[in-house]
Amino acid sequence: MIETLGIVGYGQFGAFLQKVAERFVPGIRVRIFSRRAEPDDDRFFSLDEVCQSDVVIIASSIGQFAATLEAVVPRLGNRSVLVDVATVKLHTAELLKAQAARSGRPLRYIATHPMFGPHSYSKIGQSLQGLSIVLTDHSLEPAVYDDVKAALNSIGLVVLEMSADQHDRALAETLFLTHYIGQVVTHGDFLRTEIDTLSFGFLMDAVESVRQDGDLFRDVFRFNPHCRAVVERFEAAEARVARMLETFDADD
Repeated sequence: MIETLGIVGYGQFGAFLQKVAERFVPGIRVRIFSRRAEPDDDRFFSLDEVCQSDVVIIASSIGQFAATLEAVVPRLGNRSVLVDVATVKLHTAELLKAQAARSGRPLRYIATHPMFGPHSYSKIGQSLQGLSIVLTDHSLEPAVYDDVKAALNSIGLVVLEMSADQHDRALAETLFLTHYIGQVVTHGDFLRTEIDTLSFGFLMDAVESVRQDGDLFRDVFRFNPHCRAVVERFEAAEARVARMLETFDADD
């Protein structure tokens, strides 16, 4: 029975996790640690107290994950389950395994990636129904792992299980590519018009869902080894399309 949830990091996604937890897990006691907020024993608590929660989620940026993990692990309760929700999984999984090996005591953790955020949650009427969450590496007992999957299913989420490498490879060709195109469109100052087609509207919806996530975009590129190949493929394809247009022009 989970009675307490600790969230380490209170940026946009940390605040979103608090909102979702309090709505879909009634009665749970949420404790938040934020470097920007003084403990008030109501919403915000010391890192020591947060890490004693039944479940502890690291909601820091990917770039800060290693340092946050180092600070959290020594403070965890004996039965606490540590949850990683970072957008990349190879990087964090390696850090979790290394930390478990040198912590000197069993470390119960699970590496996940919720394939949604505040924008998509609001877009479908503040529902989790049908949204996906990926589970990769973990060190949980089989019964506990099964309980985790059942709990996620019970609130409407679709659970996908795959390796960290499978996740990062697929993510590079989907979410990262969306971010990449979104940044190109944004930096090109392409805007909505009065004569937008439906397809252009869909494109701009995608752009607007990611255009503010510049830090995440850079972190995913930095820590997902498959992203560089996607950029190279995109640029090569763009060059082929440009040559195709030149051929059309020559035919005229």
